[in-house]
Amino acid sequence: MHQAIPYRTWVPVAGLDPPPPPPPPLARVRNLASENAVVVVGRRGCCMCHVVKRLLLGLGVNPLVHEVEDERAVFEISGNQNLQFPAVFIGGKLVGGLEWLMAAHISGELVPILKKAGALWL
Repeated sequence: MHQAIPYRTWVPVAGLDPPPPPPPPLARVRNLASENAVVVVGRRGCCMCHVVKRLLLGLGVNPLVHEVEDERAVFEISGNQNLQFPAVFIGGKLVGGLEWLMAAHISGELVPILKKAGALWL
């Protein structure tokens, strides 16, 4: 009869340091925003985050969506700022939330901003 081989995702190697701890949520969001043209940060299951994502997808932008689950991570991401979710980062900078995005879209300012950030090609 065959026996199952135990599976490990990480095996410690003698002489090497353990992997570094993951960065705090705020640093993680800043890294994501600097590496991607458009990042949407929101709570898991938030309908407004879904609206932001659908608007951007409709314009031809494929945003990176970072979902936050627990309240502690939300506080650590916002820090001392009064950050509203969903928070939209374009070109590495926090531009605002759903209200700002809708206002920029209606006024026609959103597409040039997305083109400048490299999120749109046409």
